[in-house]
Amino acid sequence: MPDQADDLVRCAEAAFLAGEDAEPAWARAFQLCLDDPPRAVRCAFWLAFGLINSGEFARGGGWVDRAQRLLSERECVEQGHLRYLAGLRHVLQGEVVPAHAAFVHAAKIGERFGSVELTTLARVGQGRCLIYLGDVAEGVALLDEAMTAVALGEIAPMAVGDLYCTAIEACQELFDLRRARAWTAELSRWCDGQQGLVLYRGQCLVHRAELLRLQGDWTAAADELLRARERFAPAAGPMTLGAACCEQGELHRLRGRFAEAEVAYRDAAWHGVDPQPGMALLRLAQGRTEAACGGIRRALDEAADPLRRCALLPAFVEISLARNDISAAREGADELSRHADHLAAPLLRARAGQAIGMVLLTEGKPVEALSALRSAATGLLELGARHENARARVHIGLACQELGDSDGAAVEREAARSTFEELGATPDLAVREDSGVLTGREREVLALIAAGHSNRAIGVRLVISEKTVATHVSHILTKLGLPSRAAATAYAYERGLVRSAEA
Repeated sequence: MPDQADDLVRCAEAAFLAGEDAEPAWARAFQLCLDDPPRAVRCAFWLAFGLINSGEFARGGGWVDRAQRLLSERECVEQGHLRYLAGLRHVLQGEVVPAHAAFVHAAKIGERFGSVELTTLARVGQGRCLIYLGDVAEGVALLDEAMTAVALGEIAPMAVGDLYCTAIEACQELFDLRRARAWTAELSRWCDGQQGLVLYRGQCLVHRAELLRLQGDWTAAADELLRARERFAPAAGPMTLGAACCEQGELHRLRGRFAEAEVAYRDAAWHGVDPQPGMALLRLAQGRTEAACGGIRRALDEAADPLRRCALLPAFVEISLARNDISAAREGADELSRHADHLAAPLLRARAGQAIGMVLLTEGKPVEALSALRSAATGLLELGARHENARARVHIGLACQELGDSDGAAVEREAARSTFEELGATPDLAVREDSGVLTGREREVLALIAAGHSNRAIGVRLVISEKTVATHVSHILTKLGLPSRAAATAYAYERGLVRSAEA
């Protein structure tokens, strides 16, 4: 019954792209096409494609096995489609080497039978695997080649959104902002041209929100995330929803809305997305330095993938410096720098330079620090990462101050303050007032003083001696020009540190 099968295939495709349950239509079409095995396999392919991408590996694999029995040893392009699904299942389960082999096999079959769609799908998968295996240049080249076919309209709509999302995720993992922006814009245009499309709009909006956050357009980023969660939540998978929650947490944290950030990060974790490094940075902003350290160290211990470690290391360096653990910060900054050299990503290089500069500054090497920080600030400015650029300028100001250039320090601090005010980065505004004089540990001690703790109690809480606490207290009063602990308490209350210390 070819006519009925055609109708079912069209219904299944429409349901898939609209974010509705397409499985019944694909399954019925498969049954109707059993007398034409290659056609039945194509129905099984798209059914399994949706299941595997949503994490239902057992059910998706069952359809792959069923389709394979139909083909037996027949030489056809559909064999390549099944090899692609095998690769997809492997890579989503973290098995990169067998995934790469399966994608290579699928690409060869696609080339042999002249299937642009299969070849493109397989090359994107192959490129992603090469990146995971450390061959970044070759992996990116394969992605660029494959995405050309997508841009030319040579791929069916069923696969286009997935290909765009896969390529964009790869760029974001590689900290390649320029490619990510270009392909996100292409995905947005494609989505806008597909009437009724829902399935990929959620991912599209989350990708756009992350890029908008990085370039400092936080209001627009929040709007995109709201749309992603409210309009497309029913069709989005848990990982997409988790990514949206994590991005919301980042925006809340940067704006000082710590309670909302906490809820968003916990929602992300509930959906299966690790909220680090955002959660650790939230704890640091709350004055809970040891909790921040525990969270970021746990995440780093679990992260064997260099790309994941690169996402965590800048926060690890910042938290280690707040704990006055300079050796750990130095190790983290050096590792980040090595990865940045290998990946050759401008954003990662800038972040590595900033981390190195912060460590050098703490080590009492302002000249070397200034060079690294200026290079980082320039790179961040060129990429449009306004908030990160302002944070780099704060440290440039500190280096200038150390070198006796008070005018230069004032210029950098004012430039950073202006950006923070424009963005609404209230935590940065509060902390930067004393960041030129107080260390991270001293700010932590200040918060505990304001919470009413004695030197002995502070020592117990921070696992340092009472004598060391007394030294910190003396430095705090001297640096801030305050006459007493009572004045320090008032200072901390004005900046909202007391609630953080008690949490």
